[in-house]
Amino acid sequence: MSRSPLLLPPCDVLVLGTGAAGLTLALRLAEDRRWGEQPPRIVLATKGALREGATLYAQGGISVVWDETDSVEAHIADTLAVGAGLCDPEVVRFVVERGRAAVQWLVDQGVPFTTETRADGTVGYHLAREGGHSRRRIIHAADATGREVELTLEGRARRHPAITVLEHHLAVDLAVAEDRCVGAHLLPRDGGEVRTLPARCVVLATGGAGKVYLYTSNPDVATGDGIAMAWRAGCRVANLEFFQFHPTCLYHPQAKSFLLTEALRGEGARLLLPGGEPFLHRYDPRGELAPRDVVARAIDQEMKRLGLDCVYLDISHRDPAFVRAHFPTVHRRCLEFGYDLTREPVPVVPAAHYCCGGVLTDLRGRTDLPGLYCVGEAACTGLHGANRMASNSLLECLVFAAAAAEDIAEVLTRDAAPPLPPPWSGGGRRDAPEEVLVAHDWDELRRVMWDYVGIVRTDERLDRAMGRIGVLAEEVEEHYRRYRIHRDLVELRNLVQVAQLIVRCARARKESRGLHHNLDHPCPAEGVHPRPTVLRPGAPDPVLP
Repeated sequence: MSRSPLLLPPCDVLVLGTGAAGLTLALRLAEDRRWGEQPPRIVLATKGALREGATLYAQGGISVVWDETDSVEAHIADTLAVGAGLCDPEVVRFVVERGRAAVQWLVDQGVPFTTETRADGTVGYHLAREGGHSRRRIIHAADATGREVELTLEGRARRHPAITVLEHHLAVDLAVAEDRCVGAHLLPRDGGEVRTLPARCVVLATGGAGKVYLYTSNPDVATGDGIAMAWRAGCRVANLEFFQFHPTCLYHPQAKSFLLTEALRGEGARLLLPGGEPFLHRYDPRGELAPRDVVARAIDQEMKRLGLDCVYLDISHRDPAFVRAHFPTVHRRCLEFGYDLTREPVPVVPAAHYCCGGVLTDLRGRTDLPGLYCVGEAACTGLHGANRMASNSLLECLVFAAAAAEDIAEVLTRDAAPPLPPPWSGGGRRDAPEEVLVAHDWDELRRVMWDYVGIVRTDERLDRAMGRIGVLAEEVEEHYRRYRIHRDLVELRNLVQVAQLIVRCARARKESRGLHHNLDHPCPAEGVHPRPTVLRPGAPDPVLP
């Protein structure tokens, strides 16, 4: 019997997403020595080009205990402090202790991290310092670390005979049979029929959901696809109220999503009001080295207090040669928009940057659904708690990708092949008469989230957001059922789903903690041990202090 054209050739492991987490997992698994001459069949599927994702734009670096003056205990303590009581200590230790080996693996792959010549004449890696860190422990490749990591791993993945790259295929939903994940349904770019790809294991490495907000540093692909698909498949999600806003995105009408790395402040850059007055010291004694949530809220408050469009970031007091050498990408991009970092302050505003919550996983990246793993920004591992410490995210990608690859290898050598997935049965079969409704709903969703569920929230704003997003959800689902699906509609459906989950988590937390700041509950709850916000499909929302 011939295979249906809508059923793609099966693979052992399907990795959805090709950033640092997805590429690391695929390469780790493909290079596992236990396979000998018969490695597993791995498919790397991405809805755009392979390198199109958040990793490519990550500027700062990777936090790791590398210098002899640093320690695992210091890194753990810093992470726990920034996480505001919600980090899982076991997870934090798990990640930090495995950090050096994870970064060494990148070195072995050929990632060109920046070096320096020390006073004694020896050459070593230059370590930067960022907000929340008590030591210099950010290993980096100038100010384009993510780009170097992505391009290095991309090249190795494309050359590996066990890895097949499937670009421009959008995952619409997970395929589930006999209570386990057995593949995914994919929509090709050409707009043809949805195809089903069977897999023994599926990995969500789909990244974050920054496009749920009007202003974001994230690329256009960050539409929460993995979180939404996992939720629809029955997985728990957690801590989605903790959305990190990067304090310093370039304020310019053509500067879409361009952020100015936090490492600038680590090297002495100051945030100033239009008249040149510094202000962060009024909000936190650490000033420019305070964690991102503190800095973002301070900027937001000053902008609202004074009616400002932006504030300014100034590193012009540093040696111009130093600035150009350490921040070549930022310096070059700012020049393109008419600003010279070495001579003048640069206008900046906060923007949605990183989703600290996501699909709940264990120490091996396993979700609630057998056969389904989640790594990277789409996952909630317990590392970040209520606030992500700078440069811990790439470290989390590397460590959990390696852990998940190890577990998947054990599954492939132990378990029998799962059943074939059922065919896809969603969506309508006729073209929509017009697409203006999709475009309008997309814009309205992002404005509602920015206005009501942004840096600062209130109970009333959250209630309004939930009501309006509920109406949008009904409109989008009706459109999804009646008409032929396309990428914009699938992404909008996922964003609406994630927006509802963010608001539900935010409404459940009746306190301010970390990145979640509610003016009606301005302080952390006293006398109780803080708990993560866990949502379970079909269950009532939790009520947290």
